[in-house]
Amino acid sequence: MKIKKLIFLITLISFLNENTKAQVFSGTTSAQFLKIELGAKSVAMGGAFVSQANDASALYWNPAGIAKLKANAATFSHTDWLAETNLDFAGVIIQLNDQHSLGLSYTTLTMSDMPVRTELYPEGTGEMFSASDYALGLTYGMNVSNQFSIGFTAKYVGQNIWHMQSSTIAFDVGILYATDIQGLQLGMSVSNVGSKMRFDGKDNFVHYDYNPNEYGGNDKIFADLKMDEWDLPLLFRVGTSMKIVNTELHNFTISVDANHPNDYNEYINFGCEYGFRERIFFRGGYKSLFKNESEEGFAAGLGLVYYFTETVPIKLDYAFADFGRLKSVHRLSVEFNF
Repeated sequence: MKIKKLIFLITLISFLNENTKAQVFSGTTSAQFLKIELGAKSVAMGGAFVSQANDASALYWNPAGIAKLKANAATFSHTDWLAETNLDFAGVIIQLNDQHSLGLSYTTLTMSDMPVRTELYPEGTGEMFSASDYALGLTYGMNVSNQFSIGFTAKYVGQNIWHMQSSTIAFDVGILYATDIQGLQLGMSVSNVGSKMRFDGKDNFVHYDYNPNEYGGNDKIFADLKMDEWDLPLLFRVGTSMKIVNTELHNFTISVDANHPNDYNEYINFGCEYGFRERIFFRGGYKSLFKNESEEGFAAGLGLVYYFTETVPIKLDYAFADFGRLKSVHRLSVEFNF
């Protein structure tokens, strides 16, 4: 039985890796908000989380992780993101039984309204515009065995700016494998596999003069601009983590992820976590090692667990991430188990 599972694991990784390579270095990609990492715990560990995925943010990092959770969970995360934008994430996970789990998630990146400015009206036309991105995901996770878990996410991805919209369907897939070595776990995920995105809306319709230099031309002919379409930001992650210390009082975990995007060069994330009595956690990590011209780097944070009852905990997590010249970003997450 173990041999069959191992063959399945190798086949799945090989298939997804080959399909990922086909889109590597595709240049500019759409829906860049899908690349923003979610969950304060994982961010504080430098984004090295694909092989852990042991909280509700597994909905983003590795859908296989939701099958490993021991209780139902609900989470909400808020980030004052760069350029005065707001990133919010909400998710809920329901354990159907010991083997099957379902999850629902919603991610949105929003900004405040801004005045419409043109060459003739640099101070504004009196109109206002806004832009927003969102993703609604449905996740299924399954424990194939005590060691091996797999998960899938289908999500509807959309972007809006003023009168223009773009949307598509995308998929994530992930696996977790607890090795025979005590505390050592492997993980893999492929995110944002889907069709290209193209903006459409009433701003595509313009007046067009086919030959403006010819006498008697018509500059009131309606034309429909054909917008370019762009790939989604496909990302292949593979990682490993190990709980080096695991006692009643102390635990210490290290984690490493290798990341292979289709719109940039490969990079590595590293993180660690120290926990005291499973109540207080201190985390640190470093992001984007070997990534060209990256502004990301050091990350750190802490977590607190408080039990309302013996079986109902609330988890509060905070993360700080350095973005170099773009300054720093702070994240807050809260998770309830029920």
